[in-house]
Amino acid sequence: MTGLRGKTVLVTGGARRIGREIALEAARAGANVAITYLSSEREARRTLAEIGAAGAQGLSVRCDVREPRSVTAAVRVVVREFRGIDVLVNNAAVYETARFERITIGQWDNIFASNARGPFLVSRAALDTLRERRGRIVNLGSLGGLQPWATHAHYCASKAALIMLTQAMAKALAPRIAVNCVAPGMIDMGEGDKKFFRRLARKTPMRRSGEAGEVAAAVMFFATAPRFITGQTLVVDGGLGLG
Repeated sequence: MTGLRGKTVLVTGGARRIGREIALEAARAGANVAITYLSSEREARRTLAEIGAAGAQGLSVRCDVREPRSVTAAVRVVVREFRGIDVLVNNAAVYETARFERITIGQWDNIFASNARGPFLVSRAALDTLRERRGRIVNLGSLGGLQPWATHAHYCASKAALIMLTQAMAKALAPRIAVNCVAPGMIDMGEGDKKFFRRLARKTPMRRSGEAGEVAAAVMFFATAPRFITGQTLVVDGGLGLG
């Protein structure tokens, strides 16, 4: 796959987990790849080395997507290094489990700041270069933004907001920028309760949890798809959301 050769892809939260897989897939597709990180500096260095090993030019920038000044500075660094951005992947997010009655105001505000405000801030900061290059934005939503999870009310609400933001941005930024969303279901990163993942796998029509590479492939689809596709949400959940 070389559909991004010569283009620049910015992946927020690209140092580890799904963001890392997206960054590496973009590198294998021939793109220059910039990643942001907040506290995962060691993982960012490792991912940057892997991007280089894939034959791509890479860049890592510390950025707090909740803070406008940090976002503006990070985007400026990427544009200066690679002379523009063709694809923005808003991946940086917070995932948290909490019973509804125990969700604090601080938890609610923080998860919305990361999961909804963050993509808004980064997209806004990158608008000029994306318009110039007729670029694309891919937001990372969640099955939780489409279905209610009782112990994730604040997370589900934030991802639902991001899915609606995707649709509103698609209308507002057309025709120069295409905006879409990838909504993963349960993705097994080798972390967490194995019994929990096995239980969910039995409820999933494909009889397994997803892999980070499958989410990355969906992101790459939107990064290279016909520009006539915009405002869409692609669910990557093995059919779990079908009930």
